[in-house]
Amino acid sequence: MKKNQYTEKAKSFWKNSFIAFVLKNLLAAIAIILIIVTLTVIWLKRYTEHGIEVEVPEVTGMYIEEAKVVAEAQGLHVMVIDSTYSKKVPYGSIVEQNPQAGRKAKHGRSIYLIINAKGARQVVLPDLHDNSYRQAESTLATLGIQVEEVVYEPSEYRDIVLDVLYKGVSQEPGTKLTEGCQVTLVVGQGKGTEMVSVPNIQGMTLKDARALLRSEYLTIGAMAYDEAPTEETKEQFVIYSQDPAAGTMLLEGSGIDVSLSTDLEKAATANNDYSDEDFF
Repeated sequence: MKKNQYTEKAKSFWKNSFIAFVLKNLLAAIAIILIIVTLTVIWLKRYTEHGIEVEVPEVTGMYIEEAKVVAEAQGLHVMVIDSTYSKKVPYGSIVEQNPQAGRKAKHGRSIYLIINAKGARQVVLPDLHDNSYRQAESTLATLGIQVEEVVYEPSEYRDIVLDVLYKGVSQEPGTKLTEGCQVTLVVGQGKGTEMVSVPNIQGMTLKDARALLRSEYLTIGAMAYDEAPTEETKEQFVIYSQDPAAGTMLLEGSGIDVSLSTDLEKAATANNDYSDEDFF
């Protein structure tokens, strides 16, 4: 009888007592925490492969496909993080790895790679016209372009850049050149002593006009555009006016001022006007 009374009191305690309510929730919370901690430890152990280390293989000098096979055989992965350019190693090969070969790494980790680019980097040639020779040489050096030769020609001013030649061909600003290539700088030596006749450059692009004037030991002087040129339109401009006019005699190295427009009709009209004046 007493045993039944004790049992009934115990049931009543766990059912109605506030303390029992708190104890039950506390025990439940502890159980949940223990489960979470246990699962977390298991997950971390699997994720980090705790205690399992492998030796990092040597993959420098290999191509990425070869390195991937070698690394996976050791339970590692490869990841390309950067590229560089060197003529000393094959294009596309691995030039640096981290961790280094021979070191220990946990199973499943990555080997970070730097590869040699599959081709030389292309750099954009800046506008060097009217820059000093020293300034132009320094600018080209920062781009990885070497000055192979300096050619002097008559000009209005000494030691200013008149043109940039690559393999003997004039290069316009914005042209892409291969890093490491060599160019020739055409540099002014001041006015000469001979008189030359100014050619007609109306209707020409700036590039063609420069080439023609250089052949006559003359240069482009001041340039005036009837609208601001952009990257898309700069090669569409043609010369519609020049000063001095064609046929004028000037000292070698003198500059010819030009006005440019994308309006071809304007240039054509200017050419016709010039031809009529010249005829009469």
